[in-house]
Amino acid sequence: MKKPGYYSSGEFARMAQVTLRTIRYYDKQNILKPSYVTDAGARFYTDEDFARLQQILLLKYLGFSLDDIREMTIADTDYHFMLNSLDIQKKLIQDRIEQMQLVEQAIEDTTTAIREEHAVDWSRMLDLIHLTGMEKSFKNQYKSATNIAARINLHSLYAQNRQGWFPWIYENLCMEDGMKILELGCGDGTLWTENKEKLPGHVAVTLSDISEGMLRDARRAIGTGDGRFSFRSFDCHRIPYREEQFDLVIANHVLFYCQDVQAVCREVKRVLKPGGRFVCSTYGREHMKEVSRLVQEFDEKIVLSADKLYEKFGKENGEELLEKSFAKVEWKQYRDCLFVTEPEPLISYVLSCHGNQGQYIGEKYNDFRAFVKKKTAEGFRITKDAGVFICAK
Repeated sequence: MKKPGYYSSGEFARMAQVTLRTIRYYDKQNILKPSYVTDAGARFYTDEDFARLQQILLLKYLGFSLDDIREMTIADTDYHFMLNSLDIQKKLIQDRIEQMQLVEQAIEDTTTAIREEHAVDWSRMLDLIHLTGMEKSFKNQYKSATNIAARINLHSLYAQNRQGWFPWIYENLCMEDGMKILELGCGDGTLWTENKEKLPGHVAVTLSDISEGMLRDARRAIGTGDGRFSFRSFDCHRIPYREEQFDLVIANHVLFYCQDVQAVCREVKRVLKPGGRFVCSTYGREHMKEVSRLVQEFDEKIVLSADKLYEKFGKENGEELLEKSFAKVEWKQYRDCLFVTEPEPLISYVLSCHGNQGQYIGEKYNDFRAFVKKKTAEGFRITKDAGVFICAK
């Protein structure tokens, strides 16, 4: 018997303007499962299933494979998830528009060369071919942007320090007029979008990231009309600038991802002017410890990160590592904690981690959601143990 608020597979397909065969195929591929299945095997969908179908159809339109889509979508229609998903999808479409504009330009350049030179410039053609094969990098960027957004969202919603992390970081930069600044691993540029009105009028800020996708996000967020900002993609192990170019170098939660922390520090010292400063943030062993305990209480096999990043570069060992390159090193602690009162942002944070949680939460997602909802019902306190090292050359 049909339940109120549920649609049969055929009704759902007609309302979504797709074929019944498509709905059945997505069910078979474990991409879009029905919300209710009768004992007789009849499948029914709800209005909430349209949210997931929307994600699937958009990603398919953008050229992703079904395997990619399976990894990139989540079966939760809470507004926290949907707002985050729609924001990331918008960025993905903007990236695709930029990509197609590059393809259009490459075609025009190649056509012009053939007409004027009566020959094919194979290097241009190869560039065009590489431009049209960007799905893998787009997928990685989508996942990275989603993860970053989930982490920032949890902190912005439930942090108890009203100043906020990025304004606090900016305060410790001690900006002055005329400075030349380099940020390593700028991500989506949040440090600058949250503090742009405080920035002196005559500074030169170079935002860098190894990911072209993240750099595009930063460029869009900040805008191209502000002449104080420039953007450049490179690996911070080899900073492409001459010696003594910058008054300030920033690395916000970046060094613990670097393969060779000492090599990066030497590069930073090289490009800093005499008396220049290096401001780099990290966290300590107590940071977010309650989240790891939470997931292991649900399933002791879950490890949110195979690497303890603070062991590579953290509050406890950072001073020792930095003193090998810098004359003066000072630690400043950011005083804060989280008090989480809703399950969804915390679940997003857990799913954004680089561990094995997907393997153990995936099929038990509804159970995990109920577990986290119970834990956050009266508020869930999470320790924050983070800050910055301020180094002088």
